[in-house]
Amino acid sequence: MASSTPNAGHPKGLYVLFFTEMWERFGYYLMLGIFSLYMLDGWNNGGMGFDPSKKSDIYGTYLGLVYLTPFIGGLLADRILGYRRSIIMGGIMMAAGYFCLSIHSTTTFYLALLLIILGNGFFKPNISTLVGNLYSNDALKDKKDAGYNIFYMGINVGAFICNFVAAYMRNNYGWGHAFAAAGVGMLIGVVVFIAGTKHIKHVDVVKPLKAGDMSTGKILAMTVVPMFIFGILGYLIPGNILGTDTNDAFIIGCLPVIGFFIYLAFAKGSAEKGIDADVAASHDSAKERRAIKALLAVFTCVILFFAIFHQNGDALTVWAEDHTDRKMPDGVASVASSFDMAQVVVNNETVALDDETFNTKIDSMWAVEKAMPSVSKEEIAAKKEYGKLVDQYEKSHKYFSTLPGDQIPPKGTDMKLYSTELFQSINPFWVVVLTPVIVGIFGMMRRRGKEPSTPTKIAIGLVITALSALVMVGAVFATNDLTGKAGAWWLMASYGVITVGELCLSPMGLSLVSKLSPPRITALMMGGFFLAISVGNKLSGMLSSLWEKFPQKENYFYLNFGLVIGAAIILFLMLKWLNGVMKENKVS
Repeated sequence: MASSTPNAGHPKGLYVLFFTEMWERFGYYLMLGIFSLYMLDGWNNGGMGFDPSKKSDIYGTYLGLVYLTPFIGGLLADRILGYRRSIIMGGIMMAAGYFCLSIHSTTTFYLALLLIILGNGFFKPNISTLVGNLYSNDALKDKKDAGYNIFYMGINVGAFICNFVAAYMRNNYGWGHAFAAAGVGMLIGVVVFIAGTKHIKHVDVVKPLKAGDMSTGKILAMTVVPMFIFGILGYLIPGNILGTDTNDAFIIGCLPVIGFFIYLAFAKGSAEKGIDADVAASHDSAKERRAIKALLAVFTCVILFFAIFHQNGDALTVWAEDHTDRKMPDGVASVASSFDMAQVVVNNETVALDDETFNTKIDSMWAVEKAMPSVSKEEIAAKKEYGKLVDQYEKSHKYFSTLPGDQIPPKGTDMKLYSTELFQSINPFWVVVLTPVIVGIFGMMRRRGKEPSTPTKIAIGLVITALSALVMVGAVFATNDLTGKAGAWWLMASYGVITVGELCLSPMGLSLVSKLSPPRITALMMGGFFLAISVGNKLSGMLSSLWEKFPQKENYFYLNFGLVIGAAIILFLMLKWLNGVMKENKVS
């Protein structure tokens, strides 16, 4: 029985899931907002000291795997664990991962990523499935799209707040404390979920196996085992088909899982072949296979959205760091400084040094720092402080090198900048602001009988996403071939445009899975949606790795535009068929 009625609005459980997801995304996006910066920062300054290509490789692989494991987590929740238990397990594992990142060590760095990847697999698909389950009765089904939009806003409230916490903790206490704050946020989310579980337990129903169902072990044997085998083979293939060994391993490793979903969509006589018995029931079997095919078609197009969207944590973070005018107005700088929220760059005449001279000077300074003894607390503290000065010297030179001479402060004085990670809050800010607008527009259209179908909304979202890449082309031209800085408004505008596309696409994708999936494999199909995100995320890292190879950066953004507009055209060509499947399943 639902915990709410249409007259009472949305189910109470939605708000429990809203705040749970808000805190989970607080931790996730806090970590993601500083992840690239942390990997690039020097080891002596508390970072990992990776070169840009290794950073992009790890970034893409992490983002790919973190959305690949929901396939497994969704299956286990459907069949064995249940959704609530899976969410709690996943949240605790993710919190442990963030706390491991707070320890400056290569071992704990990779252990942390493993814990977050596994934890997200149990958490992400199942909380999204519970949202859909809350709207499973006829009285609430018309509100499902709006419910997912509200839930999605919760994601972005957390994503907006977290970057201010990240900037404060990083500027004042270092990387470790910032990552620890992510762990605390995740634990708060788990507590909120446990406290509100009474409002969602009625939709947490494990679907037991029936005669003819494929066993959980068999599904895992058909997917996970081959995934590891294919991944290892991809890693060991001589040369690099897709740029790096990890790219080869990831994409080739995904092939068995992709093949499994295609098998679900096209296999006939399911009962005899071991597929879900519900899908095997003659007429219903054919209809549900068509629904799965429709979902897979949409998943394929959605891959390219996420390949562009998740460059915000990599290529666009580099753009914000190196090519965006981040100077704070004096009034803002005064307030930010009182809260230690500003990044400081100092004019030590580094801008006057050519690159070769500057690099030689930096190398000699690091040599001095490394030679300093570290036998007492005082000496260790002095070494750390010296490392910070060298780091500041590097960042000041890099920032001033493309700043007009009349904007560089006098020698010995400093300039207050917005911390780079704060730009990660622009997208969630737009989501929070624009969600009521988008929900309102679609609600008005629904009342007039003109609301687009869910697949149509997704196609529109792809077109709008492509336009955001053209905004960044304008930003490149504003720098005059990267000899100057682009105004921060270019990033604000680009994020604003892509957010409209995101609101038409990402929550609608979750809603579409909930509407079209055969009931007893909903979480498994939600895992398929996250598999599409996974592949898109890996492609985002692969695209970001091309950043340094494009001397004319506008061509990089033209490439992004072309990829997404191509996906949009394909989806528009399939709309008649997709809308027919929606009508057949009596959903819109």
